[in-house]
Amino acid sequence: MRFGRRLANVAGGGVAIFGALACGDDSSPAITTPNESATEVMGSTSAPAQTTSSTGEPGLTTTDAPTGEPGTDGTSGQMTTGEVSGTTEDTADTTGATGTTGTTGPRCPAGELACDGDVALTCDDEGNIIETTPCPEVCVPTLGCVLCVPGTDVCDGSVSKHCRADGLGLEESLCDPLQGLFCEPETGRCVGDCASDSLDASYIGCDYYPTVTPNIVAAGFDFAVAVSNTTGEPAQITITRDDLVVDTFEVGPGDVEVAPLPWIGALKEPKASTIVQAGAYRLRSDRPVSVYQYSPLEYDKREQFSYSNDASLLLPTNVWGATTRVIARNTFGALPGAYVVVARLDGTVVEVTPSETGAPVLPGAGIGADGHGKALLNAGDVLLVISGVAGGTPDQADLTGTLVSASAPVQVIGAHACTNVPFDKQACDHLEESNLPLQNLASGYFLTTPLVKPPKQPAAKKARIIRIVATAAATALTYDPPQPGAPTMLEKPGDYAEFTSAQDFWVGASARIAVAEYMLGQKAGGDTGDPAMTIAVPPELFRTTYAVHAPTNYESNYVNVVAPTGSTVSLDGAPVPVPGWTAIGKTGWSVARLPLADTGDGDHRLTGTEAFGVQVYGYGQYTSYWYPGGLNLAPLP
Repeated sequence: MRFGRRLANVAGGGVAIFGALACGDDSSPAITTPNESATEVMGSTSAPAQTTSSTGEPGLTTTDAPTGEPGTDGTSGQMTTGEVSGTTEDTADTTGATGTTGTTGPRCPAGELACDGDVALTCDDEGNIIETTPCPEVCVPTLGCVLCVPGTDVCDGSVSKHCRADGLGLEESLCDPLQGLFCEPETGRCVGDCASDSLDASYIGCDYYPTVTPNIVAAGFDFAVAVSNTTGEPAQITITRDDLVVDTFEVGPGDVEVAPLPWIGALKEPKASTIVQAGAYRLRSDRPVSVYQYSPLEYDKREQFSYSNDASLLLPTNVWGATTRVIARNTFGALPGAYVVVARLDGTVVEVTPSETGAPVLPGAGIGADGHGKALLNAGDVLLVISGVAGGTPDQADLTGTLVSASAPVQVIGAHACTNVPFDKQACDHLEESNLPLQNLASGYFLTTPLVKPPKQPAAKKARIIRIVATAAATALTYDPPQPGAPTMLEKPGDYAEFTSAQDFWVGASARIAVAEYMLGQKAGGDTGDPAMTIAVPPELFRTTYAVHAPTNYESNYVNVVAPTGSTVSLDGAPVPVPGWTAIGKTGWSVARLPLADTGDGDHRLTGTEAFGVQVYGYGQYTSYWYPGGLNLAPLP
């Protein structure tokens, strides 16, 4: 759905324009300067003088000040730090061009703009008033005539309007009722559990865009989302695609609900790079929730195996970023690697710059065969880029390292239709995972080996492939414990290197890096599962609480927990016993690999005395999934 209408008439529709009124004695104009009463200069509406921006809310648009168009009365109920003089209206007309103000001498701040009520005063370097300008709306010290007082907010029905820092325009935010929001007249801001001021920067949010990625799986298996309610109140969920309501349902307090969604054929089985208008679903909740997408949900259905599954942790729109390094995987035969870019604001310009391996691509939608290009996306549109065939064993075409830069925050998911990992070990499987924005990458990560449980055998550790992507030139890498054959230097931004390891370890870097891990195929050992992909989470973004979901129809599900040695972590209320922990080198951190029960609804809670990290994964015959169980998403320095 499209939200955020253009402000056509700033004076109508109940819009409050904030005014200014200075005070003085009978002999001199009352000039408001930046050091006097700037914070008290506001109109008679109920909005406060100082608030923060609400641009994180959906439906943001910007309105520039119209030339000469009057607003509401700029003098009604204005406030100053002194008494209001009855001669205020006449002072602007009686001020001389010489800048003198009766017997008191010049009071104009040298070289600045000052205000006498709603009259802007231009001051020369000696403090003389050299020009007076009546303001049609309001005068603000140092800015002069503007549309509104910067930082103030007002309600226009369900729309919150925030005055820009330059005072020359209003930014509109719809207080989305599907997210339980309304505009509070007292503050002029959107309020509710899902308001930007109420939400933490994390994987838990209220506004998500589930997105199909290329997958060879039969259409009889279901693309689906799992929605976990992290609150103590029922959550009302609405899923839309463009203007169509696809599904609505309620998730009880602490519960999880799974919703199948139709495949989007142009994204599931693409012939070339493309833009699919309104290609993403939009999922909104009136309470904070976590959302996972499964592609597909089932690994067997009616005695038929899917063979091609993975899952992604979706990130809410309030933590999306504008710059991302893609992690995907090489072309495999005729099956492409891919990434999707999803916009949440109309008019989002996306530019993609490939790494040295990021070409050829199958061109389309403004993306050339060399991997370079630009695309214009509106809210809910999806840019899909797929790799071509470069040749080599494995194929050298790999979108990993591609730089996605956008004019507004976007979602990026790296994917593959179906690939072997490694390329010479069967069988191929679908890959996908949300790629972290550059602002959430760090210079160090803990990487831990997954368990695998062969049929009728105990679970055991299984090696995986680690891929490390540079964001800066000459990135040096170190490991604890040392990893034989691991790269020690990445020369250029977008370069990547990978290696296989069955150890738990720490990788440190001289600059930000992105890290992915890939499960190996069934024929690489373990006699179950197949490739899956996850993204490593930096410890700076670890949390003390997680709500995760593991589908109960899989044969086995696990969670790897990384925590400071000696801290306590509980899974579903039961502390992890001390013998369950294994030290990670000499880092002072340990890992526990824990089975997840397949009873109940598949939801699990983890809590810790210190911040810790989690990775969730599971297996069925000929398939598997893997995703980071959650993370905080505040930008890292």
